[in-house]
Amino acid sequence: MNFKSIISSLYYLLIYADGKINDREVTLGKLMIKEEGFDDAEFDKLMETLKGKDRTKLLADCVNALKKLIIKQQIRAIAWMCVIANADGFMDKQEWMLIYKIYNTELKLSLDEILKEQKELNKIIHGKSFLSFGVKVD
Repeated sequence: MNFKSIISSLYYLLIYADGKINDREVTLGKLMIKEEGFDDAEFDKLMETLKGKDRTKLLADCVNALKKLIIKQQIRAIAWMCVIANADGFMDKQEWMLIYKIYNTELKLSLDEILKEQKELNKIIHGKSFLSFGVKVD
């Protein structure tokens, strides 16, 4: 897996984590692929192929692939997940559990570094820097 396929797969896992695909998550996903230099058709094709995959295996494959990336790319991938998970203003508990498992349990990444990158991504997307790391618990 390369960086693009990893963040696409993480995006897929994230938007289905809470069982509801939010229009805002889809919009931010499109901004992510544009910012990362994706071809829309390539991304759509990958999303279609992911629909038939076992999500547990896909997550394991993503984590293994992430471990092969440099730290900066790992942090960027997790920051994108945070930005997209907060698309509706709150991060769903299932989304948070997925992100936490990857960044903390598996990769042992610095939350401060992830938050810094998230601020930069928000600046690119929204024209201003802010953090949104709230978790919605039902």
